[in-house]
Amino acid sequence: MKYIKTACGRFNSLKFLTLAVGILITTTTYAQSDFPKQKSITFVVATGPGSSTDSITRIVAAKLIENLGWNVVVENKLGASGNIACVYVKRSNPDGYVILAHSVSFAINPSIYKNAGYDAINDFEAVALGASSPNVIGLNVDLPVNNLKELVAYGKKEKLSYSSSGIGTTTHLTIERFKNITHSDFVHAPYQPAQAVGATVAGHTQISSTSMPPTIPFIKAGKLKALAVTSAQRSTALPDVQTMAEQGFPEFDDTTWFGFFAASKTPSEIINKLNAEINRAIESKDVKEKLTGLGLDTKSLSPNEFKQYLKAEVPKWAKAVKESGATAD
Repeated sequence: MKYIKTACGRFNSLKFLTLAVGILITTTTYAQSDFPKQKSITFVVATGPGSSTDSITRIVAAKLIENLGWNVVVENKLGASGNIACVYVKRSNPDGYVILAHSVSFAINPSIYKNAGYDAINDFEAVALGASSPNVIGLNVDLPVNNLKELVAYGKKEKLSYSSSGIGTTTHLTIERFKNITHSDFVHAPYQPAQAVGATVAGHTQISSTSMPPTIPFIKAGKLKALAVTSAQRSTALPDVQTMAEQGFPEFDDTTWFGFFAASKTPSEIINKLNAEINRAIESKDVKEKLTGLGLDTKSLSPNEFKQYLKAEVPKWAKAVKESGATAD
């Protein structure tokens, strides 16, 4: 039997080790179960104020404060299409107090940038899926086209251009995939999301491909023709608009989603707690109504379900990037 000799006498080293480990485990468990009373949680938004990611994050943050009295701060950290925010959170302490809020670009950027600075799967823990929205393919109201096949046929006769929400976005890559399948030759004109819709309404481009929120007001006002949504099912916000699959293109189930992520190795107990409370927030009646009004759908996923979803999204968009030849560098 080994003993440790001290000024106070001898004691069993095995018992000492067991006691020390027990104290460490108890202290760590207490700290995790006490989360987040120690300090404020900061949601680091990878896009600017007023963006869809920012709006969703602020709605969720306000609900967490209302439901739980948590101290929540929202901080916009811009640059490199969200990569700066990703690297910042990746390098933060894995304690759940710094959470990344990002869009589907989180899954795309490692493929479209030569060095995005992070690995979407291995450098983060998936916390919660905030909301999602199908993209909308819209047309200038003067274009004599009423479905996707007519659009392809018309594009063989006339030179058409399309506006998207930017290079490497799902709105861009969806049309590039569609071009490859149909052997079309639409010219790409990248814009900011709201401006992308406006460009088509004004006739600067004939086609727009954007997420739902900036598109709905123009559609409802009769200033934009909604040709298709890119999700597998129809959108509750535009129930009369057919999906791409319904029009003969079953390969498409493309959405713009928004999610929350923590640094890798954040304890599972903290991830589960954040997941449960964020899901409770987005499924509450008032928040759900706000998100639906923006054209967004909600779906509560567990951390593991969200992680598996992410594992499917990353290679899917990597393939789309490769096929399109798109690059942000």
